[in-house]
Formats: sequence, C-alpha cells, structure tokens
Amino acid sequence: MNFFNNNFLLRFAVAVILLAHGIPGMIDGGVNDFGKFYLNESGFSPIGVPLAWAIKLSHIAAAICLLTNRFIKPAAIITILVLIMGIIMVHFKEGWYVVGGGRNGMEFNFLLIFVLLSFVFPNGFTKKNKI
Repeated sequence: MNFFNNNFLLRFAVAVILLAHGIPGMIDGGVNDFGKFYLNESGFSPIGVPLAWAIKLSHIAAAICLLTNRFIKPAAIITILVLIMGIIMVHFKEGWYVVGGGRNGMEFNFLLIFVLLSFVFPNGFTKKNKI
C-alpha cells in the first residue's frame, strides 16, 4: 500500500485540520459545552452531548483514515455530511466569509467538502463511479 501517493499532501492537510478542530475541544470541555448549550438547545436534547462527541470522534477517525490511506471514501462521506450539517445549522446564517468580510461563515466548510469529494471521486465524476 502506498501511503504517499499523489494526494498525500492534501490528505495530510485535511487530517491536520480535522485533528486541530477535534482535539482541543475534547481537552478543554468544548465538546460538552457544544452538546449542552448548542445541540440540546437546537432540539437534540437529550442526546446533544453524545452527538457532539460522535462528531468530534468522527473527525479524529477520519483524520486517521486520511493519514493511513485506508477507508478514505467512507471517512470522507461521513465528514462531508457533518460539514453540510455545520453549514446548515451554524455557518449559513453567518454568511460566506470565515474572516475578513464576515465571521464564522461557510467558505471553509465549502472548500473542505470539495477536497473530500476529490477523495471520494479521485477520477472525477463519471458514470462508472462506485462509492
């Protein structure tokens, strides 16, 4: 198995982003706060905290998959679904820009979704694609 194929640098970059987004919240209690104060208040009570942990753990698992070049497609698909929900629930109402023209917008999630789609469809979109 070739871990360092033509998309290794991109997989490495996304893995670092997912780890940087996931690990600090696990250490400082941010995951629990996100579950209690955002997800539970958004209608996910009483499963807000377990859902928040599932999201963060999926980021860590996806990062490991990307770094080891294994189970890339399922990891990418799950992460894409999480990012889409992030856009719907959090980022869309903040607008497009993450910084500069706005704050906490959806542009970063948009880019990550399309990078992950390039892992799901490494040869582009064709009639013979299998997920």
